[in-house]
Amino acid sequence: MSHPDDQSPINPLPPVVTALFLILAGVEAVLWLGSKGILGGPTAVGWRLETIQRYAFSAEIYDWMVTTGNWPMEHVVRFVSYLFVHGNFTHALFGGVLLLAMGKMVGEVFSGWATLAIFLLSGVIGAFGYAVVLDSEIPLLGSYPGVYGLIGAFTFLMWIRLGEVGAPQARAFSLIGMLVGIQLIFGLIFGGAPDWVADVIGFGTGFAISFVLTPGGWQRIVEKIRRQ
Repeated sequence: MSHPDDQSPINPLPPVVTALFLILAGVEAVLWLGSKGILGGPTAVGWRLETIQRYAFSAEIYDWMVTTGNWPMEHVVRFVSYLFVHGNFTHALFGGVLLLAMGKMVGEVFSGWATLAIFLLSGVIGAFGYAVVLDSEIPLLGSYPGVYGLIGAFTFLMWIRLGEVGAPQARAFSLIGMLVGIQLIFGLIFGGAPDWVADVIGFGTGFAISFVLTPGGWQRIVEKIRRQ
């Protein structure tokens, strides 16, 4: 048995969250070092633009695939790869911080594979919604739809806990309301891409699939159906 004094006061991050963050940070580190001329020589300055062109999600390419019925893997992978490509260092920094914060809270309750599924599925469906709802020419990039999926899962946990203590469950949505409000305000003041649509869809996806992916979730649903 371990002595209480020997235990770390800081809970370690779930391995899947650490892995996702390392991928995100690794991609950004290479692109940032290249942009500064530290890595790759003079041609490395254009690495970020090349990476965006190759791995960001494009509604135009999605429309082409739907129209032609041709789904080459080099373009299908964009539904996931865009989550690890960012427009600049600051964009990646905030995405990484949010991933660590929300991933830790969700990963301490959900299993590793469920946490990964929430992040990736929220990103995939967020990209799909971005293409269908907006059909924008602006490429979608950044980890935010996946992170918002984790926020959706966290909101689900808060929603359940508030219900168990008899508190107003609408309070669970205060975080997403605040975040979306901030995005809309910044968008109106400074302009920018309408990628908040993908974020909101990612949030809804994370919240919805948490009903099944949460520990005992499917059994809880079956029992509720039987009671009805």
